[in-house]
Amino acid sequence: MSLPRSDTVDHVKTPEELDAVLSGRVEELDALVVGAGFAGLYQLDRLRGLGFSVQLFEAGSDLGGIWYWNCYPGARVDSDALVYQFFREDLWWNWHFSERFPSWPELREYFRYVDQRLDLSRDIHFNTRVTAAEFDEDRKQWIVHADNGGIVRARFVVMCTGFAAKPYVPSFEEGVENFAGDWHHTGLWPQEGVDFTGKRVGVIGTGASGVQVIQEASQQAEHLTVFQRTPVLALPMQQRRQTEEDDQRLKQQYESAVRKRAETFAGFHYDFINKSALDVSPEERQATYEELWQYGGFAPWLATYYDLFFSKEANGLFYEFWRDKTRARVNDPDVAEKLAPTVPPHPFGVKRPSLEQFYFECFNQDNVDLVDVRESPIERITPGGVKTMEGAEHPLDILVMATGFDAVTGGLTQIDIRGTDGLSLKEKWADGVRTYLGMATANYPNLFMVYGPESPTAFCNGPTCAELQGEWIVKCVQYMREHGLSRIEATAEAEKNWRKQIDELNNATLFPLADSWYMGANIPGKVRQQLNYPGGLPRFLEQCNDSAARDYEGFILS
Repeated sequence: MSLPRSDTVDHVKTPEELDAVLSGRVEELDALVVGAGFAGLYQLDRLRGLGFSVQLFEAGSDLGGIWYWNCYPGARVDSDALVYQFFREDLWWNWHFSERFPSWPELREYFRYVDQRLDLSRDIHFNTRVTAAEFDEDRKQWIVHADNGGIVRARFVVMCTGFAAKPYVPSFEEGVENFAGDWHHTGLWPQEGVDFTGKRVGVIGTGASGVQVIQEASQQAEHLTVFQRTPVLALPMQQRRQTEEDDQRLKQQYESAVRKRAETFAGFHYDFINKSALDVSPEERQATYEELWQYGGFAPWLATYYDLFFSKEANGLFYEFWRDKTRARVNDPDVAEKLAPTVPPHPFGVKRPSLEQFYFECFNQDNVDLVDVRESPIERITPGGVKTMEGAEHPLDILVMATGFDAVTGGLTQIDIRGTDGLSLKEKWADGVRTYLGMATANYPNLFMVYGPESPTAFCNGPTCAELQGEWIVKCVQYMREHGLSRIEATAEAEKNWRKQIDELNNATLFPLADSWYMGANIPGKVRQQLNYPGGLPRFLEQCNDSAARDYEGFILS
């Protein structure tokens, strides 16, 4: 479906586009991919291999998506290297990760390796941030604008912006702009790095990036102040080096891992135990919890008894196990109570658990202080540090905002993407996100989303989702070419039913009991709703494949 290139100015909508056409800067493509992480690179490689004219726009200056932006101290992946890579066999067998949970520098090396093997960069425009897109109904094309003045026309646009593309900085009476020292958000960390040595460092936030920064800063800073709102129910990473021998042993699991990732709830190489935690003896339950704890990673979260997310009683049993394990690592009983409260702050696992290596031990150090901002809220950021409501001022040289993201939807709504009704995605989703299959939305023809809202996303291993969800999109575009079709759009009825299914699934779980970013609850004014598909990857894929088998039921094709 290679589209003809046009040197005319027919159908040009704006003076900016007219200027771009006259200067030869408008290119017509079959597909434009946005974002150079796992999902975007998969789309580029597959669509290009099928003969489509396709290019990729990336806001950063290198490959990796989140692993371009995540370069703060201690940043590393929280999925096992075994499954955190492309499952393309020629890539799999010739790459070796040196750690079970690779660091950001090694992940960048991996993406460079992929680029060398697949020659992807020749079709990638780096330092090119998409700012707007509108659909030209006459030509059934998207007109896409970038911040560097570039404009392209594309039949299809595939958004691969990820779930953490819009950093969130909370408002205070006086904010970070008032701070005289250096401040950085973990999602926008300077590529040249930041040296904590001998500095007074403050970290606001104790989610995944906060935990990782805190561990590193505790070893380098003269003094570290941690501002905690909600205790992080972090799990032991159980990090280890992987020798060549280990790697060869893991590679023998290739066939099994390929098969299992489509069969397990979250696309990992393990899955829930098909038993209730309430139906086994205390001895068996304790032994299971201990085994999962020693295995580490997300196993205690995603390879445990199936009713962890459904039964308050079952959930409470694991929380007690976690609490007692954690408190044994903290010397001061008062600090231990703040880090691992007697009464859980929320059910375990309904906020994404962070993985830690020595996080709780940090608070045994003389140079680390914990400030509970529920007891003593932050009032303002001063030129010299952070002032809390009771009047204490914490002097700082460096302030780290580990305050998360406008997750799942923010990366899309920050772009002015306008559909056939003239509404932007931000306007359409102002009263709640609505999609069909988490990959398309009504009034936005030929626009696909990978790893976006109402797909498994935050409940799924990233590379798994990038490939399995991404392949559905590739085959859809291929189907359209084979059948002479140029336009596909989700129906309003299909997205209404999809939202209803998500709400019903979610309301049967414990997820609504926490103010998490899963529920959009971390962003003031954002509608509180489950932003991810909570029914598990196999159920999701079954419905996607059923739609395709029925000639893309739930869509209008023309």
